[in-house]
Amino acid sequence: MKALQIIRIGQPLEERDVPEPKAGRGEIVVRVAAAGICHSDAHYRAGTSSVGPLPLTPGHEVAGTVTQVGEGVTSVSVDDRVALHYLVTCGVCEYCVRGLEQFCTTGKMIGKHRDGGYAESIVVPAQNAVRIPAQVGFDEAAIMMCSTATAYHALRRARLSGGDTVAIFGVGGLGMSAVQLARACGAAKVFAVDIDPGKLAQAETYGAVPVHGKDAVAAIRTQTAGRGVDVAVELAGLPVTQEQAVQVLAVHGRASLAGITQKPFTVSSYSTVINSESEIIGVSDHLRGELATLMDFTARGLIDLQGVVGKKVPLDPRAVNEVLDSLQEFRGIARTVISFSI
Repeated sequence: MKALQIIRIGQPLEERDVPEPKAGRGEIVVRVAAAGICHSDAHYRAGTSSVGPLPLTPGHEVAGTVTQVGEGVTSVSVDDRVALHYLVTCGVCEYCVRGLEQFCTTGKMIGKHRDGGYAESIVVPAQNAVRIPAQVGFDEAAIMMCSTATAYHALRRARLSGGDTVAIFGVGGLGMSAVQLARACGAAKVFAVDIDPGKLAQAETYGAVPVHGKDAVAAIRTQTAGRGVDVAVELAGLPVTQEQAVQVLAVHGRASLAGITQKPFTVSSYSTVINSESEIIGVSDHLRGELATLMDFTARGLIDLQGVVGKKVPLDPRAVNEVLDSLQEFRGIARTVISFSI
């Protein structure tokens, strides 16, 4: 079976021939139809975030068709169309019981800690399968598993409610989903912040007010009569945008930080946090239960994920590495998907 793998940290992915997976008890094998290429995958390849053991098949945004079911599996059947929740958890530890499975003490992420979807097939626990409605395509379902889910979780962590004003910092793949989700959840106004004119133009088609990142704080303060926003979601993973997300908050505003970086950012604690009782909130992954809501949103046409997919590439190391290079250099388009139908 063909797979693209991280063989050495900091080096391009390589094509390898690996054994076909087999379903054990409680597991399923899925023939991959679509696998999203996430900015996190560029981080994993570069070593910004630890992975292992190597060699490792990346890819945590996965959708396809069930081809095998293991002993004891009754929740899904062969030929079912499914997307895969990327966190493989125990279900019994303190965090799993509390509904915080992303902090499972023995949890593993597909494409980071165990083989993921940059391959022709993948084996996962059956409990990780999320059924895909007939109205939702494989590409949409795949990117929903991370970019859309992370954006939704970030908005939920920020306690977005109807009538809130929202600023989304970084309108790549996650940001385009965040703009649409904020609107679908009742935000009164959504500002889209980026330095890429093309991304800003696309965000505007989804109802956002485009704001160039260079003077984002001043621009948003001006457009809100000095008030600021109730919710800021940072998705770029840059210290400058993290600082801006905090600086633009209104009284009792909430900044959700989901972008990945190892670099610190500066907070003027009195003027931007203490004096306005604002909050800085970390965002880690998402919850499986949120995926059903997103499937419903997409099936009902409340969010357009097909429009977020800007490019499709085959399971080819050159093509995939070029996309990862672009993401690493912050010049990627909205979302790229490895499609097995091209």
